[in-house]
Amino acid sequence: MKDNATQRSYYTSIAIIGALFFIMGWFTWINGPLISFVQLAFELNVVNAFLVTFVFYLSYFCWALPASWILDRIGMKRGMALGLWVMAAGAFAFGEFCTLRWYPGALAGLFVIGAGLALLQTAANPYISILGPIESAAQRIAVMGICNKIAGILAPILLGTLVLHGMGDIADKVAAADAAGKMQLLDTFAAGIHTPYLAMAGVLALLGVGILFSPLPDMRAEHDGAATRAFSSTSVPR
Repeated sequence: MKDNATQRSYYTSIAIIGALFFIMGWFTWINGPLISFVQLAFELNVVNAFLVTFVFYLSYFCWALPASWILDRIGMKRGMALGLWVMAAGAFAFGEFCTLRWYPGALAGLFVIGAGLALLQTAANPYISILGPIESAAQRIAVMGICNKIAGILAPILLGTLVLHGMGDIADKVAAADAAGKMQLLDTFAAGIHTPYLAMAGVLALLGVGILFSPLPDMRAEHDGAATRAFSSTSVPR
């Protein structure tokens, strides 16, 4: 009975980390379609539109070392929950500032998302390696890569369906409209991003709570031996 419980906990933990890798892939790959979105919504040139990816990866650079410091003090489990909550705050801010059509605020939201993602990724990448027998770590990492790539496929498709459909027609209407009509068209188009990002913020916040109450073992990278042995019984597949 104990072996069965350990095995169920192991597979549940793998599924949870797989979901986190899906989220990391989702928010990384969604930046591509966002470039076209902000270029039209904020009337930007190509250089300014590409600040979307620049700010996002700048956040990675800025938060890499602080993320390690945070995880060293609160542990990986709480760190992953915190990362999800930071991403939720950033997603909420991005949706709000896009609706207001204030580009610096939207970029700040993306920076916050990147900060949360840096924390989440810094925790999840080593976590999946030490979440079981070392000899099967490569298999677990391969599965996580699949989860990440599936998100990379779905994110542009869903964002395009929900927000970017008919963008060419909207651009033509904006070009032909007077000043008042152009503002109304752009305000309506920009507001289309609000509901998807509000929904994402809600999901991320709930997942952060779920992580805290999940069966994931709490561990720190430098003290992973005991946590790894917890899933290294004979009942866990190798």
